Amino acid sequence: MSDMTEYTPPKVWTWDTESGGRFAKINRPIAGPTHDKDLPVGKHPIQLYSLGTPNGVKVTVLLEELLAAGHSGAEYDAWLINIGEGDQFGSGYVDLNPNSKIPVMADHTTDPITRVFESGSILLYLAEKFGAFLPTEHHARTETLNWLFWQMGSAPYLGGGFGHFYAYAPFKMEYPINRFAMETKRQLDVLDRNLADREYMAGDEYTIADMAIWPWYGALVKGLVYEAGEFLSVHEYTNVIRWTDQLAEREAVKRGRMVNRVFGDPAHQLHERHDASDFETKTADKLAAE
Repeated sequence: MSDMTEYTPPKVWTWDTESGGRFAKINRPIAGPTHDKDLPVGKHPIQLYSLGTPNGVKVTVLLEELLAAGHSGAEYDAWLINIGEGDQFGSGYVDLNPNSKIPVMADHTTDPITRVFESGSILLYLAEKFGAFLPTEHHARTETLNWLFWQMGSAPYLGGGFGHFYAYAPFKMEYPINRFAMETKRQLDVLDRNLADREYMAGDEYTIADMAIWPWYGALVKGLVYEAGEFLSVHEYTNVIRWTDQLAEREAVKRGRMVNRVFGDPAHQLHERHDASDFETKTADKLAAE
Protein backbone atom coordinates (compact mmCIF):
# COMPACT_ATOMS: atom_id res chain seq x y z
CA MET A 1 0.00 0.00 0.00
CA SER A 2 1.49 3.36 -1.00
CA ASP A 3 1.77 6.21 1.46
CA MET A 4 -1.29 8.41 1.81
CA THR A 5 -2.57 11.03 4.16
CA GLU A 6 -4.80 9.43 6.74
CA TYR A 7 -8.29 10.86 6.98
CA THR A 8 -9.89 11.29 10.39
CA PRO A 9 -13.67 11.71 10.13
CA PRO A 10 -15.03 14.71 12.04
CA LYS A 11 -17.41 14.18 14.92
CA VAL A 12 -20.26 15.55 12.79
CA TRP A 13 -20.24 15.31 8.99
CA THR A 14 -20.92 18.52 7.06
CA TRP A 15 -21.58 18.92 3.37
CA ASP A 16 -18.74 20.31 1.29
CA THR A 17 -20.37 21.46 -1.94
CA GLU A 18 -17.03 21.25 -3.76
CA SER A 19 -16.47 17.56 -2.96
CA GLY A 20 -17.39 14.81 -5.34
CA GLY A 21 -15.20 15.68 -8.29
CA ARG A 22 -16.94 15.62 -11.65
CA PHE A 23 -20.34 15.02 -10.07
CA ALA A 24 -20.11 17.58 -7.25
CA LYS A 25 -22.88 19.75 -8.73
CA ILE A 26 -25.46 16.98 -8.97
CA ASN A 27 -24.98 15.24 -5.63
CA ARG A 28 -26.39 16.61 -2.40
CA PRO A 29 -27.46 15.22 0.98
CA ILE A 30 -31.08 16.32 0.73
CA ALA A 31 -34.02 15.31 -1.45
CA GLY A 32 -36.79 17.34 -3.05
CA PRO A 33 -36.96 19.81 -5.95
CA THR A 34 -34.68 22.78 -6.40
CA HIS A 35 -36.88 24.63 -8.88
CA ASP A 36 -40.33 24.60 -10.46
CA LYS A 37 -40.45 22.97 -13.86
CA ASP A 38 -43.19 20.94 -15.50
CA LEU A 39 -42.31 17.89 -17.58
CA PRO A 40 -43.30 17.78 -21.26
CA VAL A 41 -45.83 15.18 -22.36
CA GLY A 42 -45.89 13.71 -25.85
CA LYS A 43 -48.47 11.80 -27.84
CA HIS A 44 -47.66 8.21 -26.86
CA PRO A 45 -48.97 6.05 -23.99
CA ILE A 46 -45.52 5.74 -22.45
CA GLN A 47 -43.58 8.82 -21.44
CA LEU A 48 -39.94 8.26 -20.52
CA TYR A 49 -37.67 10.88 -18.95
CA SER A 50 -34.11 9.69 -19.08
CA LEU A 51 -30.49 9.91 -20.19
CA GLY A 52 -28.45 7.37 -22.16
CA THR A 53 -26.50 6.03 -19.19
CA PRO A 54 -26.60 2.29 -18.47
CA ASN A 55 -29.74 2.60 -16.34
CA GLY A 56 -31.48 4.57 -19.07
CA VAL A 57 -30.35 2.19 -21.82
CA LYS A 58 -31.97 -0.75 -20.02
CA VAL A 59 -35.41 0.77 -20.50
CA THR A 60 -35.04 2.05 -24.06
CA VAL A 61 -33.70 -1.34 -25.15
CA LEU A 62 -36.77 -3.04 -23.68
CA LEU A 63 -39.14 -0.55 -25.29
CA GLU A 64 -37.48 -1.03 -28.68
CA GLU A 65 -37.57 -4.82 -28.23
CA LEU A 66 -41.28 -4.66 -27.39
CA LEU A 67 -41.99 -2.61 -30.51
CA ALA A 68 -39.90 -4.99 -32.63
CA ALA A 69 -41.96 -7.87 -31.23
CA GLY A 70 -45.18 -6.20 -32.37
CA HIS A 71 -46.39 -4.58 -29.14
CA SER A 72 -47.63 -1.29 -30.58
CA GLY A 73 -48.82 -0.16 -27.16
CA ALA A 74 -45.19 0.27 -26.19
CA GLU A 75 -44.82 3.35 -28.40
CA TYR A 76 -43.11 5.99 -26.35
CA ASP A 77 -41.73 9.49 -26.11
CA ALA A 78 -38.24 9.67 -24.62
CA TRP A 79 -37.42 13.08 -23.21
CA LEU A 80 -33.84 14.05 -22.43
CA ILE A 81 -33.05 14.72 -18.77
CA ASN A 82 -29.74 16.55 -18.48
CA ILE A 83 -28.53 15.56 -15.04
CA GLY A 84 -25.51 17.85 -15.36
CA GLU A 85 -27.91 20.80 -15.54
CA GLY A 86 -30.06 19.54 -12.67
CA ASP A 87 -33.15 18.61 -14.72
CA GLN A 88 -33.78 15.74 -12.30
CA PHE A 89 -34.42 18.25 -9.52
CA GLY A 90 -37.30 20.03 -11.27
CA SER A 91 -40.64 19.84 -9.46
CA GLY A 92 -42.32 17.84 -12.21
CA TYR A 93 -39.54 15.28 -12.24
CA VAL A 94 -39.48 14.91 -8.46
CA ASP A 95 -43.26 14.37 -8.52
CA LEU A 96 -42.63 11.28 -10.66
CA ASN A 97 -39.41 10.18 -8.97
CA PRO A 98 -38.82 11.40 -5.42
CA ASN A 99 -35.34 9.88 -5.65
CA SER A 100 -34.34 12.30 -8.47
CA LYS A 101 -32.47 9.68 -10.48
CA ILE A 102 -32.92 8.62 -14.10
CA PRO A 103 -34.89 7.05 -15.58
CA VAL A 104 -38.52 7.57 -14.65
CA MET A 105 -41.57 6.51 -16.66
CA ALA A 106 -45.21 7.61 -16.71
CA ASP A 107 -47.86 5.22 -18.04
CA HIS A 108 -50.75 7.32 -19.40
CA THR A 109 -52.94 4.31 -20.15
CA THR A 110 -54.02 4.15 -16.50
CA ASP A 111 -56.29 6.49 -14.55
CA PRO A 112 -54.67 8.03 -12.66
CA ILE A 113 -51.33 7.98 -14.46
CA THR A 114 -48.92 5.39 -13.08
CA ARG A 115 -45.44 6.57 -12.19
CA VAL A 116 -42.67 4.00 -12.27
CA PHE A 117 -39.18 4.75 -10.99
CA GLU A 118 -36.06 2.61 -10.53
CA SER A 119 -34.90 0.98 -13.75
CA GLY A 120 -35.47 -2.58 -12.53
CA SER A 121 -39.02 -1.72 -11.52
CA ILE A 122 -39.64 -0.21 -14.96
CA LEU A 123 -38.36 -3.36 -16.70
CA LEU A 124 -40.56 -5.58 -14.57
CA TYR A 125 -43.59 -3.29 -15.03
CA LEU A 126 -43.29 -3.26 -18.82
CA ALA A 127 -42.57 -6.99 -19.08
CA GLU A 128 -45.68 -7.79 -17.08
CA LYS A 129 -47.80 -5.17 -18.85
CA PHE A 130 -47.04 -6.62 -22.29
CA GLY A 131 -46.44 -10.25 -21.33
CA ALA A 132 -43.03 -10.32 -22.94
CA PHE A 133 -39.39 -11.01 -22.07
CA LEU A 134 -40.36 -12.46 -18.70
CA PRO A 135 -41.07 -16.20 -18.65
CA THR A 136 -44.32 -17.39 -17.12
CA GLU A 137 -43.05 -20.82 -16.08
CA HIS A 138 -42.23 -20.75 -12.36
CA HIS A 139 -38.54 -21.70 -12.41
CA ALA A 140 -37.66 -19.65 -15.48
CA ARG A 141 -39.49 -16.58 -14.16
CA THR A 142 -37.75 -16.86 -10.79
CA GLU A 143 -34.35 -17.28 -12.43
CA THR A 144 -34.95 -14.18 -14.54
CA LEU A 145 -35.87 -12.16 -11.47
CA ASN A 146 -32.84 -13.56 -9.63
CA TRP A 147 -30.55 -12.01 -12.22
CA LEU A 148 -32.56 -8.81 -12.54
CA PHE A 149 -32.23 -8.15 -8.82
CA TRP A 150 -28.59 -9.30 -8.88
CA GLN A 151 -27.88 -6.52 -11.31
CA MET A 152 -29.71 -3.91 -9.25
CA GLY A 153 -27.72 -4.88 -6.17
CA SER A 154 -24.36 -5.33 -7.91
CA ALA A 155 -24.11 -2.39 -10.28
CA PRO A 156 -23.54 0.24 -7.55
CA TYR A 157 -20.23 -1.47 -6.77
CA LEU A 158 -19.32 -1.28 -10.44
CA GLY A 159 -20.51 2.24 -11.24
CA GLY A 160 -20.43 4.17 -7.98
CA GLY A 161 -17.55 2.06 -6.70
CA PHE A 162 -14.99 1.02 -9.29
CA GLY A 163 -16.06 3.39 -12.06
CA HIS A 164 -16.12 6.43 -9.80
CA PHE A 165 -12.73 5.91 -8.18
CA TYR A 166 -10.99 4.58 -11.30
CA ALA A 167 -12.32 7.06 -13.87
CA TYR A 168 -14.06 10.03 -12.25
CA ALA A 169 -12.68 10.78 -8.78
CA PRO A 170 -10.67 14.03 -8.46
CA PHE A 171 -7.50 12.00 -7.83
CA LYS A 172 -6.48 8.34 -7.82
CA MET A 173 -6.63 6.47 -4.51
CA GLU A 174 -5.11 3.01 -4.28
CA TYR A 175 -7.31 1.51 -1.57
CA PRO A 176 -10.78 2.16 -3.08
CA ILE A 177 -9.60 1.31 -6.60
CA ASN A 178 -8.17 -2.00 -5.40
CA ARG A 179 -11.22 -2.76 -3.28
CA PHE A 180 -13.73 -2.14 -6.06
CA ALA A 181 -11.56 -3.67 -8.80
CA MET A 182 -11.58 -6.91 -6.78
CA GLU A 183 -15.37 -6.80 -6.46
CA THR A 184 -15.85 -5.94 -10.15
CA LYS A 185 -13.71 -8.89 -11.22
CA ARG A 186 -15.64 -11.15 -8.85
CA GLN A 187 -18.90 -10.01 -10.45
CA LEU A 188 -17.52 -10.59 -13.94
CA ASP A 189 -16.53 -14.10 -12.85
CA VAL A 190 -20.06 -14.69 -11.55
CA LEU A 191 -21.43 -13.72 -14.96
CA ASP A 192 -18.83 -15.68 -16.90
CA ARG A 193 -19.47 -18.89 -14.97
CA ASN A 194 -23.23 -18.50 -15.42
CA LEU A 195 -22.89 -17.94 -19.16
CA ALA A 196 -20.57 -20.89 -19.63
CA ASP A 197 -23.47 -23.24 -20.29
CA ARG A 198 -26.29 -20.80 -21.05
CA GLU A 199 -26.99 -18.68 -24.09
CA TYR A 200 -28.60 -15.94 -22.00
CA MET A 201 -28.50 -14.96 -18.36
CA ALA A 202 -31.58 -16.92 -17.27
CA GLY A 203 -31.21 -19.82 -19.70
CA ASP A 204 -32.18 -20.29 -23.33
CA GLU A 205 -34.55 -17.32 -23.43
CA TYR A 206 -33.66 -13.65 -23.91
CA THR A 207 -35.21 -11.73 -21.01
CA ILE A 208 -35.24 -8.47 -19.09
CA ALA A 209 -32.32 -9.89 -17.07
CA ASP A 210 -30.12 -9.62 -20.16
CA MET A 211 -31.40 -6.11 -20.87
CA ALA A 212 -30.58 -5.04 -17.32
CA ILE A 213 -27.08 -6.48 -17.19
CA TRP A 214 -25.83 -5.77 -20.72
CA PRO A 215 -25.60 -1.94 -20.55
CA TRP A 216 -23.41 -2.18 -17.45
CA TYR A 217 -21.19 -5.21 -17.88
CA GLY A 218 -21.25 -5.41 -21.66
CA ALA A 219 -20.16 -1.79 -21.83
CA LEU A 220 -17.38 -2.53 -19.35
CA VAL A 221 -15.84 -5.44 -21.26
CA LYS A 222 -16.07 -3.55 -24.57
CA GLY A 223 -14.69 -0.29 -23.17
CA LEU A 224 -17.76 1.71 -24.18
CA VAL A 225 -17.91 3.97 -21.10
CA TYR A 226 -14.34 4.18 -19.85
CA GLU A 227 -11.23 2.21 -20.72
CA ALA A 228 -10.49 -0.29 -17.97
CA GLY A 229 -10.26 -3.49 -19.98
CA GLU A 230 -6.52 -3.99 -19.68
CA PHE A 231 -6.53 -3.05 -16.00
CA LEU A 232 -9.26 -5.60 -15.24
CA SER A 233 -8.03 -8.20 -17.76
CA VAL A 234 -11.53 -8.44 -19.22
CA HIS A 235 -10.26 -10.73 -22.00
CA GLU A 236 -10.41 -13.52 -19.41
CA TYR A 237 -14.22 -13.42 -19.39
CA THR A 238 -14.79 -15.06 -22.75
CA ASN A 239 -18.38 -16.06 -22.08
CA VAL A 240 -19.33 -12.52 -21.08
CA ILE A 241 -17.70 -11.19 -24.25
CA ARG A 242 -19.57 -13.76 -26.40
CA TRP A 243 -22.89 -12.81 -24.80
CA THR A 244 -22.12 -9.09 -25.06
CA ASP A 245 -21.35 -9.30 -28.76
CA GLN A 246 -24.44 -11.41 -29.41
CA LEU A 247 -26.77 -8.86 -27.82
CA ALA A 248 -25.02 -5.95 -29.49
CA GLU A 249 -26.05 -7.31 -32.90
CA ARG A 250 -29.77 -7.06 -32.12
CA GLU A 251 -31.35 -4.14 -34.00
CA ALA A 252 -33.53 -3.17 -31.04
CA VAL A 253 -30.45 -3.03 -28.82
CA LYS A 254 -28.69 -0.78 -31.31
CA ARG A 255 -31.67 1.58 -31.38
CA GLY A 256 -32.19 1.52 -27.62
CA ARG A 257 -28.59 2.42 -27.02
CA MET A 258 -28.95 5.55 -29.16
CA VAL A 259 -31.93 7.05 -27.35
CA ASN A 260 -31.20 9.97 -25.00
CA ARG A 261 -27.50 9.54 -25.71
CA VAL A 262 -25.50 12.78 -25.63
CA PHE A 263 -21.92 11.49 -25.66
CA GLY A 264 -19.70 9.49 -27.96
CA ASP A 265 -20.06 9.29 -31.73
CA PRO A 266 -22.74 11.81 -32.86
CA ALA A 267 -23.92 9.28 -35.44
CA HIS A 268 -25.02 7.05 -32.54
CA GLN A 269 -26.91 9.74 -30.65
CA LEU A 270 -30.64 10.38 -30.67
CA HIS A 271 -31.18 13.02 -28.01
CA GLU A 272 -34.94 12.54 -27.92
CA ARG A 273 -37.18 9.92 -29.45
CA HIS A 274 -40.82 10.63 -30.32
CA ASP A 275 -41.38 8.36 -33.32
CA ALA A 276 -39.74 5.31 -34.84
CA SER A 277 -38.80 7.40 -37.86
CA ASP A 278 -36.56 9.56 -35.66
CA PHE A 279 -33.80 6.99 -36.02
CA GLU A 280 -33.68 7.62 -39.75
CA THR A 281 -34.58 11.30 -39.99
CA LYS A 282 -33.03 12.96 -36.95
CA THR A 283 -29.30 13.03 -36.44
CA ALA A 284 -27.64 14.54 -33.41
CA ASP A 285 -26.70 17.58 -35.51
CA LYS A 286 -30.32 18.18 -36.54
CA LEU A 287 -31.50 17.81 -32.97
CA ALA A 288 -28.93 20.33 -31.80
CA ALA A 289 -30.25 22.84 -34.32
CA GLU A 290 -33.91 22.43 -33.30
